[in-house]
Amino acid sequence: MTGPKTNEREGTRAVLRNAHMSAYKVREVLDLVRGLPVQEAADVLRFSERDAARTVGKLLASAVANAENNDELDPESLYVSACYADEGTTAKRWRPRARGRATRIRKRTSHITVIVSLLEGDDLERVRSHRRAEQLAQRARRVAGARRSSDDTRNRADRRRGAPVEAPTEEAPTEDAPTEDAPVAEQADSPGAEQQPEAAEPTDAGDGDGSDAQAVSSDASGPQDTEEGDDN
Repeated sequence: MTGPKTNEREGTRAVLRNAHMSAYKVREVLDLVRGLPVQEAADVLRFSERDAARTVGKLLASAVANAENNDELDPESLYVSACYADEGTTAKRWRPRARGRATRIRKRTSHITVIVSLLEGDDLERVRSHRRAEQLAQRARRVAGARRSSDDTRNRADRRRGAPVEAPTEEAPTEDAPTEDAPVAEQADSPGAEQQPEAAEPTDAGDGDGSDAQAVSSDASGPQDTEEGDDN
């Protein structure tokens, strides 16, 4: 028993006729999004490197808009229930080659159809829980960004250039503010504090070697010897 025909499938559809690309290239992109929720399918098409992904992405957005405006369906509860590409008309062109020959060029076209339908059961609950988790994550990121911006004192131009954030500078203590040396100074100025006697500076006479005393005695004895010598 064959399945339902393409024109009898349930859901909201969007059709693009005579797209200027081959059906083979479009089918490779449609295989990536078939059966996915609409949000995931849009993300896959946005980051795909194939040229047909841009056309299929626009067609998917058109199908979602038709479901929202015409059938009054929730766009976040939809999924890609069916998508296919049929061959369109082929334009034939000729290109000259060597020795007077010619080569045929086939410019192929295709008809692309995307159908979206409502999710049911566990799939719908899974999509809703995933959407709630994304909303909570976005809210947490916004709160974190607001806190960082409140602590950031740079202007908009510095933030755009990526200038480093200046660290907060500590204010210098004023003269009236108490310092760590203040209790020590008060203790030294208090009347009950004991004062240590200052050590006497060493003098030349306090060396204790007796060299200066011997020099004086030798000078004193010198004249007496000379006087005795004159008497003799």
